[in-house]
Parts: sequence; structure tokens; C-alpha cells
Amino acid sequence: MRQPRLSLIIPTLNEAATIEARLDRLLGLWLCGVEIIVVDGGSRDDTLARACPVATRVIEAPPGRAVQMNIGAHAARGSQLLFLHADTQLPQRADLMIDRALAGTHCWGRFDIRLDGQHPMLPVIAMAMNVRSRLTGIATGDQALFMTREAFSRVGGFPEQPLMEDIEMSRRLKRLSSPACLRHRVVSSGRRWEQQGAWATMRLMWELRWRYWRGESPETLAREYRHVR
Repeated sequence: MRQPRLSLIIPTLNEAATIEARLDRLLGLWLCGVEIIVVDGGSRDDTLARACPVATRVIEAPPGRAVQMNIGAHAARGSQLLFLHADTQLPQRADLMIDRALAGTHCWGRFDIRLDGQHPMLPVIAMAMNVRSRLTGIATGDQALFMTREAFSRVGGFPEQPLMEDIEMSRRLKRLSSPACLRHRVVSSGRRWEQQGAWATMRLMWELRWRYWRGESPETLAREYRHVR
């Protein structure tokens, strides 16, 4: 089997309703030699059964997005790693975009984002996310983080904490290089803002990030986040 350059790692939990359609959209990347690894964190539906025929490899893991992504990364064979949320869609030939981005001085990066949905605030929220990320060098998991395997190893992988693992990973990676901020857009679900209210969700996320920056534990913040959701 040919060694892949890029390994795409998708953590899942109870995604049976959509996982087949999501993976079908990645068929073009698979045909171009991208390794697609699904890491399931204990789904109680038939996510595993639906993912097996489509993914390169399906792995069962303890629950927790950071734990799942680390397990997927250690099982991956590619020299480049891309971490994709199950409800996020990549642009066509994302593998070539990543390859070009990592060919220079950057060892990691992310995409701009567009939020899919009907709420009129979603384009504004997405624009704010992209601008904030470009100014701070901090990326969220919704923006499809990618990096070299060497960079992943040098920072010790994702911190296995229940919340803000993407923020902390960005901080660690920034010590190695600035991020490649690709203007090509991934499309992610806007359901969180539509279901919980756009302003309320933005206020909650900003508050949680502020408190994390001030030093509150991710365990405490995760309990509050789960309660609100």
C-alpha cells in the first residue's frame, strides 16, 4: 500500500445520521491517496457500521475529542495530519492546499470558515472567527487544523482536556511557527448558533475563552458548557 502524504483524522460520537454523506464527500481525497481515519468515542448508534465501508480505517477509542484525535494521529501513516470535525466540509483538493502551505516556513495552519445555516448572523460570526484567528494566530477545531507530523510530536499532541484543546494546541504550535491562514473556506454547521441563539452562543464562547485565559481549569469550564448546551 502506497504511503500517504496526508492523513485525515475525524473524531466521531453518535454521527450515524450523517457520517455516510460526510465521508462520501471525501471520496475525491481518498482517490488522491489521502488516508481517512475515523476515531469513534463510544457511539451508541451505528456510526461505526456506517463508517467502516467508506473510511480507510475506523478505530474505537475512549470518549473525548482530544483523546480521539491523538489516537488517530498515532495510528496515521501520513507525514501531514489534518483534524476534521464530523460536521465540517473541506474545499476540493484540500490536500494540495495543505501541501503548499506546509512547504515553506509554516509547520501548521487552518482554513477560513463559512457557517452553514439560515440565521442572518452566521456570515458575521464566521467573518469574526476568521479575523480573530488571523490576528491572534489561534485557531479552533471548526477551522480544520492541519500540521506536520513532526510538529504534532514536538508539542506532544493535543492536550487531553475536555474543552479548549484546540486553543491550547494553537498556543503550543505558535512556539514552532506562525500558522498558515488559508483563505479557502471549510463549511461547518451553524446549528449551535441557530439552536441556542446567536448572541447567547457568542457571549458564552467569549466568556469561556476569557476565563480559560485567566487560568480557570478546562474541567470546570466543560461542566458549565455541557450544562448550558
